[in-house]
Amino acid sequence: MGLNFSMNAPSNDAPDLFQNESDALEKARTIHAQIDANECRLALGELIGHFERLMRETRRLIGRSDRAEREMQALTHQLQYRATHDALTDVLNRSAVIERTSKALRAGQAVMILLDIDEFKRVNDDFGHPVGDAVILGIVDCLRRIVGERGVIGRVGGEEFTVLLPGYELARALQLADEMRIAIASLVFAAPVDRRITASFGVSFNPAGTDFDTAYGVADSALYKAKRGGRDRVEFADPSM
Repeated sequence: MGLNFSMNAPSNDAPDLFQNESDALEKARTIHAQIDANECRLALGELIGHFERLMRETRRLIGRSDRAEREMQALTHQLQYRATHDALTDVLNRSAVIERTSKALRAGQAVMILLDIDEFKRVNDDFGHPVGDAVILGIVDCLRRIVGERGVIGRVGGEEFTVLLPGYELARALQLADEMRIAIASLVFAAPVDRRITASFGVSFNPAGTDFDTAYGVADSALYKAKRGGRDRVEFADPSM
């Protein structure tokens, strides 16, 4: 009859999910080859063919299911990332900043640095929002270069950012904040801005157990002090005062 009932085996070294079925097929093939009665051989051959097609289809469906699961996991990760990160800068968004800060302060002390781009409204008014976005990206690049892996950067407003420094002492945090300030003030933005832009910084030192609103509120008071003091400066506010 010239029938060929070959089976597509799995392409890798993973365990065969159909080992028992494969063994049964092998026995059926042996019997099929030995039977002389044409009708019996034909019926058994059809059974083998149907069973092999069923196994191939099942393997195909399992493969599709595995791919779908991997795609779903990737999509879930992407959605989680978008839910916690700012779309323009890829730093943490406000809700993620609150969550990360609260978690850090439950575990130990942390310093919060709050910074605001000085006179940013003028940039948007003079050159438009796309140029303003370019300025924001340039400043975030400065922050990333200085902060590195030592802290967590977040965007909590249009031109307002936080840097969370878990476990930091105040003196080292103030030094790091001034390094950020200098890096930003030293950056000359390309045309049409074609000038330097500065930022003001407020710093709060927060012992373990401090809530987010307190940490943020103290840093905001310090930032307001920096703005009143002439901008382009770092100020610290004592929460006990």
